[in-house]
Amino acid sequence: MDFIRLAEPAGLLYGLAAEDALRAGNALPLAGGPAAFTQVDLIEGTQRSGFMPVASIPAAWLPVVQRVTQPPVSGTVPDGPQVMGILNLTPDSFSDGGHHSRAEHALAAGIRMVQQGAGVLDLGGESTRPGALSVTPRQEWERIGGVLEQMRAHLPNTVLSIDTRNSFVMAQALKAGANVINDVSALMHDPEALPLLAEQDCGVVLMHMRGTPETMAQHTQYQDIGYDVVRELGKRVQTAHEGGISPDRLMIDPGFGFAKTAEQNMRLLARLPILANLGCRVVVGVSRKRMIGAVTGEDNAAKRDPGTQAASLAGLALGPSVLRVHAVEGMVQAVKVWQAVHGAGRI
Repeated sequence: MDFIRLAEPAGLLYGLAAEDALRAGNALPLAGGPAAFTQVDLIEGTQRSGFMPVASIPAAWLPVVQRVTQPPVSGTVPDGPQVMGILNLTPDSFSDGGHHSRAEHALAAGIRMVQQGAGVLDLGGESTRPGALSVTPRQEWERIGGVLEQMRAHLPNTVLSIDTRNSFVMAQALKAGANVINDVSALMHDPEALPLLAEQDCGVVLMHMRGTPETMAQHTQYQDIGYDVVRELGKRVQTAHEGGISPDRLMIDPGFGFAKTAEQNMRLLARLPILANLGCRVVVGVSRKRMIGAVTGEDNAAKRDPGTQAASLAGLALGPSVLRVHAVEGMVQAVKVWQAVHGAGRI
C-alpha cells in the first residue's frame, strides 16, 4: 500500500443530502459509513493539490481515492459503531485509579457497562499515563487474569479486549478467552508480540505513539499532524500484514494524548476522515483526557464525560468506529441521537 500518496476527504454530507450528492456524482462515500465527501485534497509526499471537487479527481489518483471509500474490515468486533467500555484494573489510572482494582467491583462494573449498551469491554492492568509506575508483565497479568476469567464466564457473548503491550499478558489473556489485543505501542514494545499474534485469530488494535509513555512528551514535533499520523500508523499496519496478521483482524487508534499536545489532538480530531486511507476500523479514545480539559477548563478528569461524548462523535463519520469511553450510558445515548439526526443505522 502506498502511504506516500494520501487522499484527505472534506465537505462531508449525511442523510438525504449525501444520498442525493452520491446519485448526482458530486460526492463519494466515506469508509462505507453514513457520510459522503464532496471534496478531496490529494497529497503526494509533502505536496498538496488543494481541495478539489470529487468529479475533478485525476484518473491516476482513483485507486488512492477508492481506498478511502471502501468500508473498513471489521475483525472480531460486531458490525456497526460500537461503544467500548474502559475497565482500568490499576491503582494509578489518571481518571479512575483504584475504582476497579478489586475483582468483584470490576466484574460488576463490566456487567453494568454491557447492560448500558457497551459492545466491547477493554481491560487494562498497566497505566500508560505520563509518569506512571512501571509494572512487570506478571504483575500486570495478576491484575487482569482473575477479572478476565470472571468476565468470560458471566459475559460469554461480549467482546473482551485486553489493553497490553506485553506478549506474556497477550498469551495468557488469549488462553483465558480474550477476543482483542489493544496495544498502545502498535506491537513495537515487545518483539515477541507480532509473531505471537500472527498465530492467533483475535482482533488487534494498533495505536499511534512515538517513544514510550515515559518519553512521549519529547516527541511532539510534526510537519503535519494528520499526514504524519496516517503515514506512521500505515507503516505499522504494513508491518503487521507482512508479519502474518490478516487485514480483517486489524483496527487502528490515532493515539490521542500520546506524543501529541492538546492543540495537536484537536487538529487531529478535526481531521479524522484522513484515517480512512488505512482501510481499517478506527478506535477513538479521547475519554476524559487532558485535551478535553484544555478546551473545557475542567481539571477533574472524572467530570469530563460530556466533553468526551462531544469529541467521540466525530468518529462516527468513519462508519463502524469503536468509541472507547469510561462512561458508557451517556455515550450510547449520544450515538443514538447522532444516528437519528444523520440518518444512520442504530447502535
